[in-house]
Amino acid sequence: MTHSAAHEASLSLTSRTDRGGYAIAALSGDLGIASAPALREQLRSLLRAASQLIIDLSAVEHADASGLAVLVGSGHRARLLGGSLRLAAPSPEVAGVLSAAGINQHLDIFPTVRAAITGQPRLPEAIFPPATVRLAVASMTSSRA
Repeated sequence: MTHSAAHEASLSLTSRTDRGGYAIAALSGDLGIASAPALREQLRSLLRAASQLIIDLSAVEHADASGLAVLVGSGHRARLLGGSLRLAAPSPEVAGVLSAAGINQHLDIFPTVRAAITGQPRLPEAIFPPATVRLAVASMTSSRA
């Protein structure tokens, strides 16, 4: 089953259901403030259909705090429904943002969609900086806003 939806002009989402029962949402574009409300609603809809969700980030070019908040909130919603949300294949830029924000403490992040489906291996903790570095980066980022 495949669904497509445009979220503003900056982000698109295509979803499908894997044979294992995972809903896989492939995002493309900018995961930011302009696309966050529509993305939140689309992810809620997907979670109603399948509580096991994998978000393929390989084609996401940029992510900001609003987009990350949608991912964390969707992960929380999935857990409340008895499921899970896994992130897969972030680009180096997006992986850096996820790392700086400490998203790895809230969601499991995998190098590929296939790894997210099987649950192994997760991205190594070594690529995520200690909490003090994340706090410094978050502080610098919020002061620019």
